[in-house]
Amino acid sequence: MRAHVSKFMSIGYRLSASTGIHKGDRGYQQDQVALLSHPHANGCVLGIVADGMGGLSGGRKASNQVVMTAKQLFERYDPATDDATSLLKQLVMESHVVIKLIAVSSEEHPHSTIAAFLVNPGGDCHWVHTGDSRIYHFNASKLVRRTFDHSLVQKMVSRGEITEEEANTHPKANILTGCAGSTDDPPIDTHLISQMRPGDSLLACSDGVWHYFSDKELASVMSTLSARDASEFLISKARSRAHGHGDNLSLIILKFEPL
Repeated sequence: MRAHVSKFMSIGYRLSASTGIHKGDRGYQQDQVALLSHPHANGCVLGIVADGMGGLSGGRKASNQVVMTAKQLFERYDPATDDATSLLKQLVMESHVVIKLIAVSSEEHPHSTIAAFLVNPGGDCHWVHTGDSRIYHFNASKLVRRTFDHSLVQKMVSRGEITEEEANTHPKANILTGCAGSTDDPPIDTHLISQMRPGDSLLACSDGVWHYFSDKELASVMSTLSARDASEFLISKARSRAHGHGDNLSLIILKFEPL
């Protein structure tokens, strides 16, 4: 596992963060994860999880493109004047267009999920996702909100045809209804948290992580462990529960700690 820990200061809280990535039981790594600190605005951070698909080369090219696009857009972002939600939507659409161009030029079939959040210095948090990589918002040990997958089984859950537990083991659990690089424009869901507060935390992760945990388990881990310990525990436990058949794993944890 590769992990990185960061700490940032902001108004009313201290940001503590960790990223983790592991290839699981796959022969290659197609996930990409990045946590970026704004070059000029203290307390402004952007987190991205991208789960690439399309084989060894195609999937990695797709997830690399998502992170590269995010870095380019974030470098030009001014939190005082620019709209964060517009930036995140632009991240998805620009990644989508370039990934489709890669598919044409390389005769591969690259795709990628995207789960990204942007926290401004004032404490407002914006997120976007497409595909089945997720973002969770916790306050202490309570789940406040999470994204809902753009997948076939999520549609079945929403219609009441199967439960969340049944979705995890459904034979069509890996079928997405949209993501970056797909034939049609990707579905884009956004969310605004108007004010992050001490005791809040964010978890962004690929399905190689969340597939092995209930919301209650994730909330417990996030409330009791530090960012680094939580990232190491989640990857280790997901690896154990996969019993030798685990997908690539990637995650970002951002905790808003009291000063």
